[in-house]
Amino acid sequence: MSENQNLLAEQRRAMILDEVMRRGGVRVNELTRKLNVSDMTVRRDLDAMARQGVIEKVHGGAVPVVEASTHEPGFEAKSSLELSAKDDIARAAAAMAVPGSAIALSGGTTTYALAHHLLDVPDLTVVTNSVRVADVFHSAQRTSSGGADRGGADRGGAATVVLTGGVRTPSDSLVGPVADQAIRSLHFDVLFLGVHGISVEAGLSTPNLAEAETNRRFVQAARRVVVVADHTKWGTVGLSSFASLEDVDTFVTDTGLSDEMRAEIAEHVPGLVVAGGPEQPGEAAEEPAGEPADGRADI
Repeated sequence: MSENQNLLAEQRRAMILDEVMRRGGVRVNELTRKLNVSDMTVRRDLDAMARQGVIEKVHGGAVPVVEASTHEPGFEAKSSLELSAKDDIARAAAAMAVPGSAIALSGGTTTYALAHHLLDVPDLTVVTNSVRVADVFHSAQRTSSGGADRGGADRGGAATVVLTGGVRTPSDSLVGPVADQAIRSLHFDVLFLGVHGISVEAGLSTPNLAEAETNRRFVQAARRVVVVADHTKWGTVGLSSFASLEDVDTFVTDTGLSDEMRAEIAEHVPGLVVAGGPEQPGEAAEEPAGEPADGRADI
């Protein structure tokens, strides 16, 4: 059997994870047929994913991680999953950011992807509790400044970035009383919120109790809440809920979300954007979010 050379390792692993989560487990021989790769390739993928903590290996295959409600994979483990979906979501969400507005970005690998697409939106004020998100903006500013010093083009209207303090989580988010206090007195035009899990019953949830409280503060401080999450987050429930679906104004996801799931979300969330594919009936493009009434947000 000739191996399918068109799938990169991260693409294969994203497909494997999707199968494991959707079916509750999968066998090696099933994956070799589905992916058209060798038994050895599948086993290497399962070994790598088990080390990252996203699946649990069992004899002959893999199952979801036990006690998923309290398990929090690190940033590196999550960053290799659903890469194209996250980029599609990030691109669609970035179109909702209005120049000159004040926005908040929570922690997570999808908001990290979003940060890269926000670099060309001028005059943003960005508040984040994500070390990784802050690094994206700071690195861009350093690069722009260096280019200007050498006679290159300067990035006009670069974002003003505020990083909350707090205790660092495995996802490189800052949480706890210091972060909560920093957010408490602020007001955002729009919050771009990444989530660990989302469901009708539990709403938005995370396995980290302190992060749940910090995210709750973000939601309370925002005029509009935009959740950015790929289809694998739907049906996942973390230890602590911090918002209901009714608190969400727009849900931006990818084409992997089934029609049934979309219908469920549409019953609770006013805006649904499916990124990365042709526009679906009833899913009209969203109006830009967060336009300040007076041209500048109160922050």
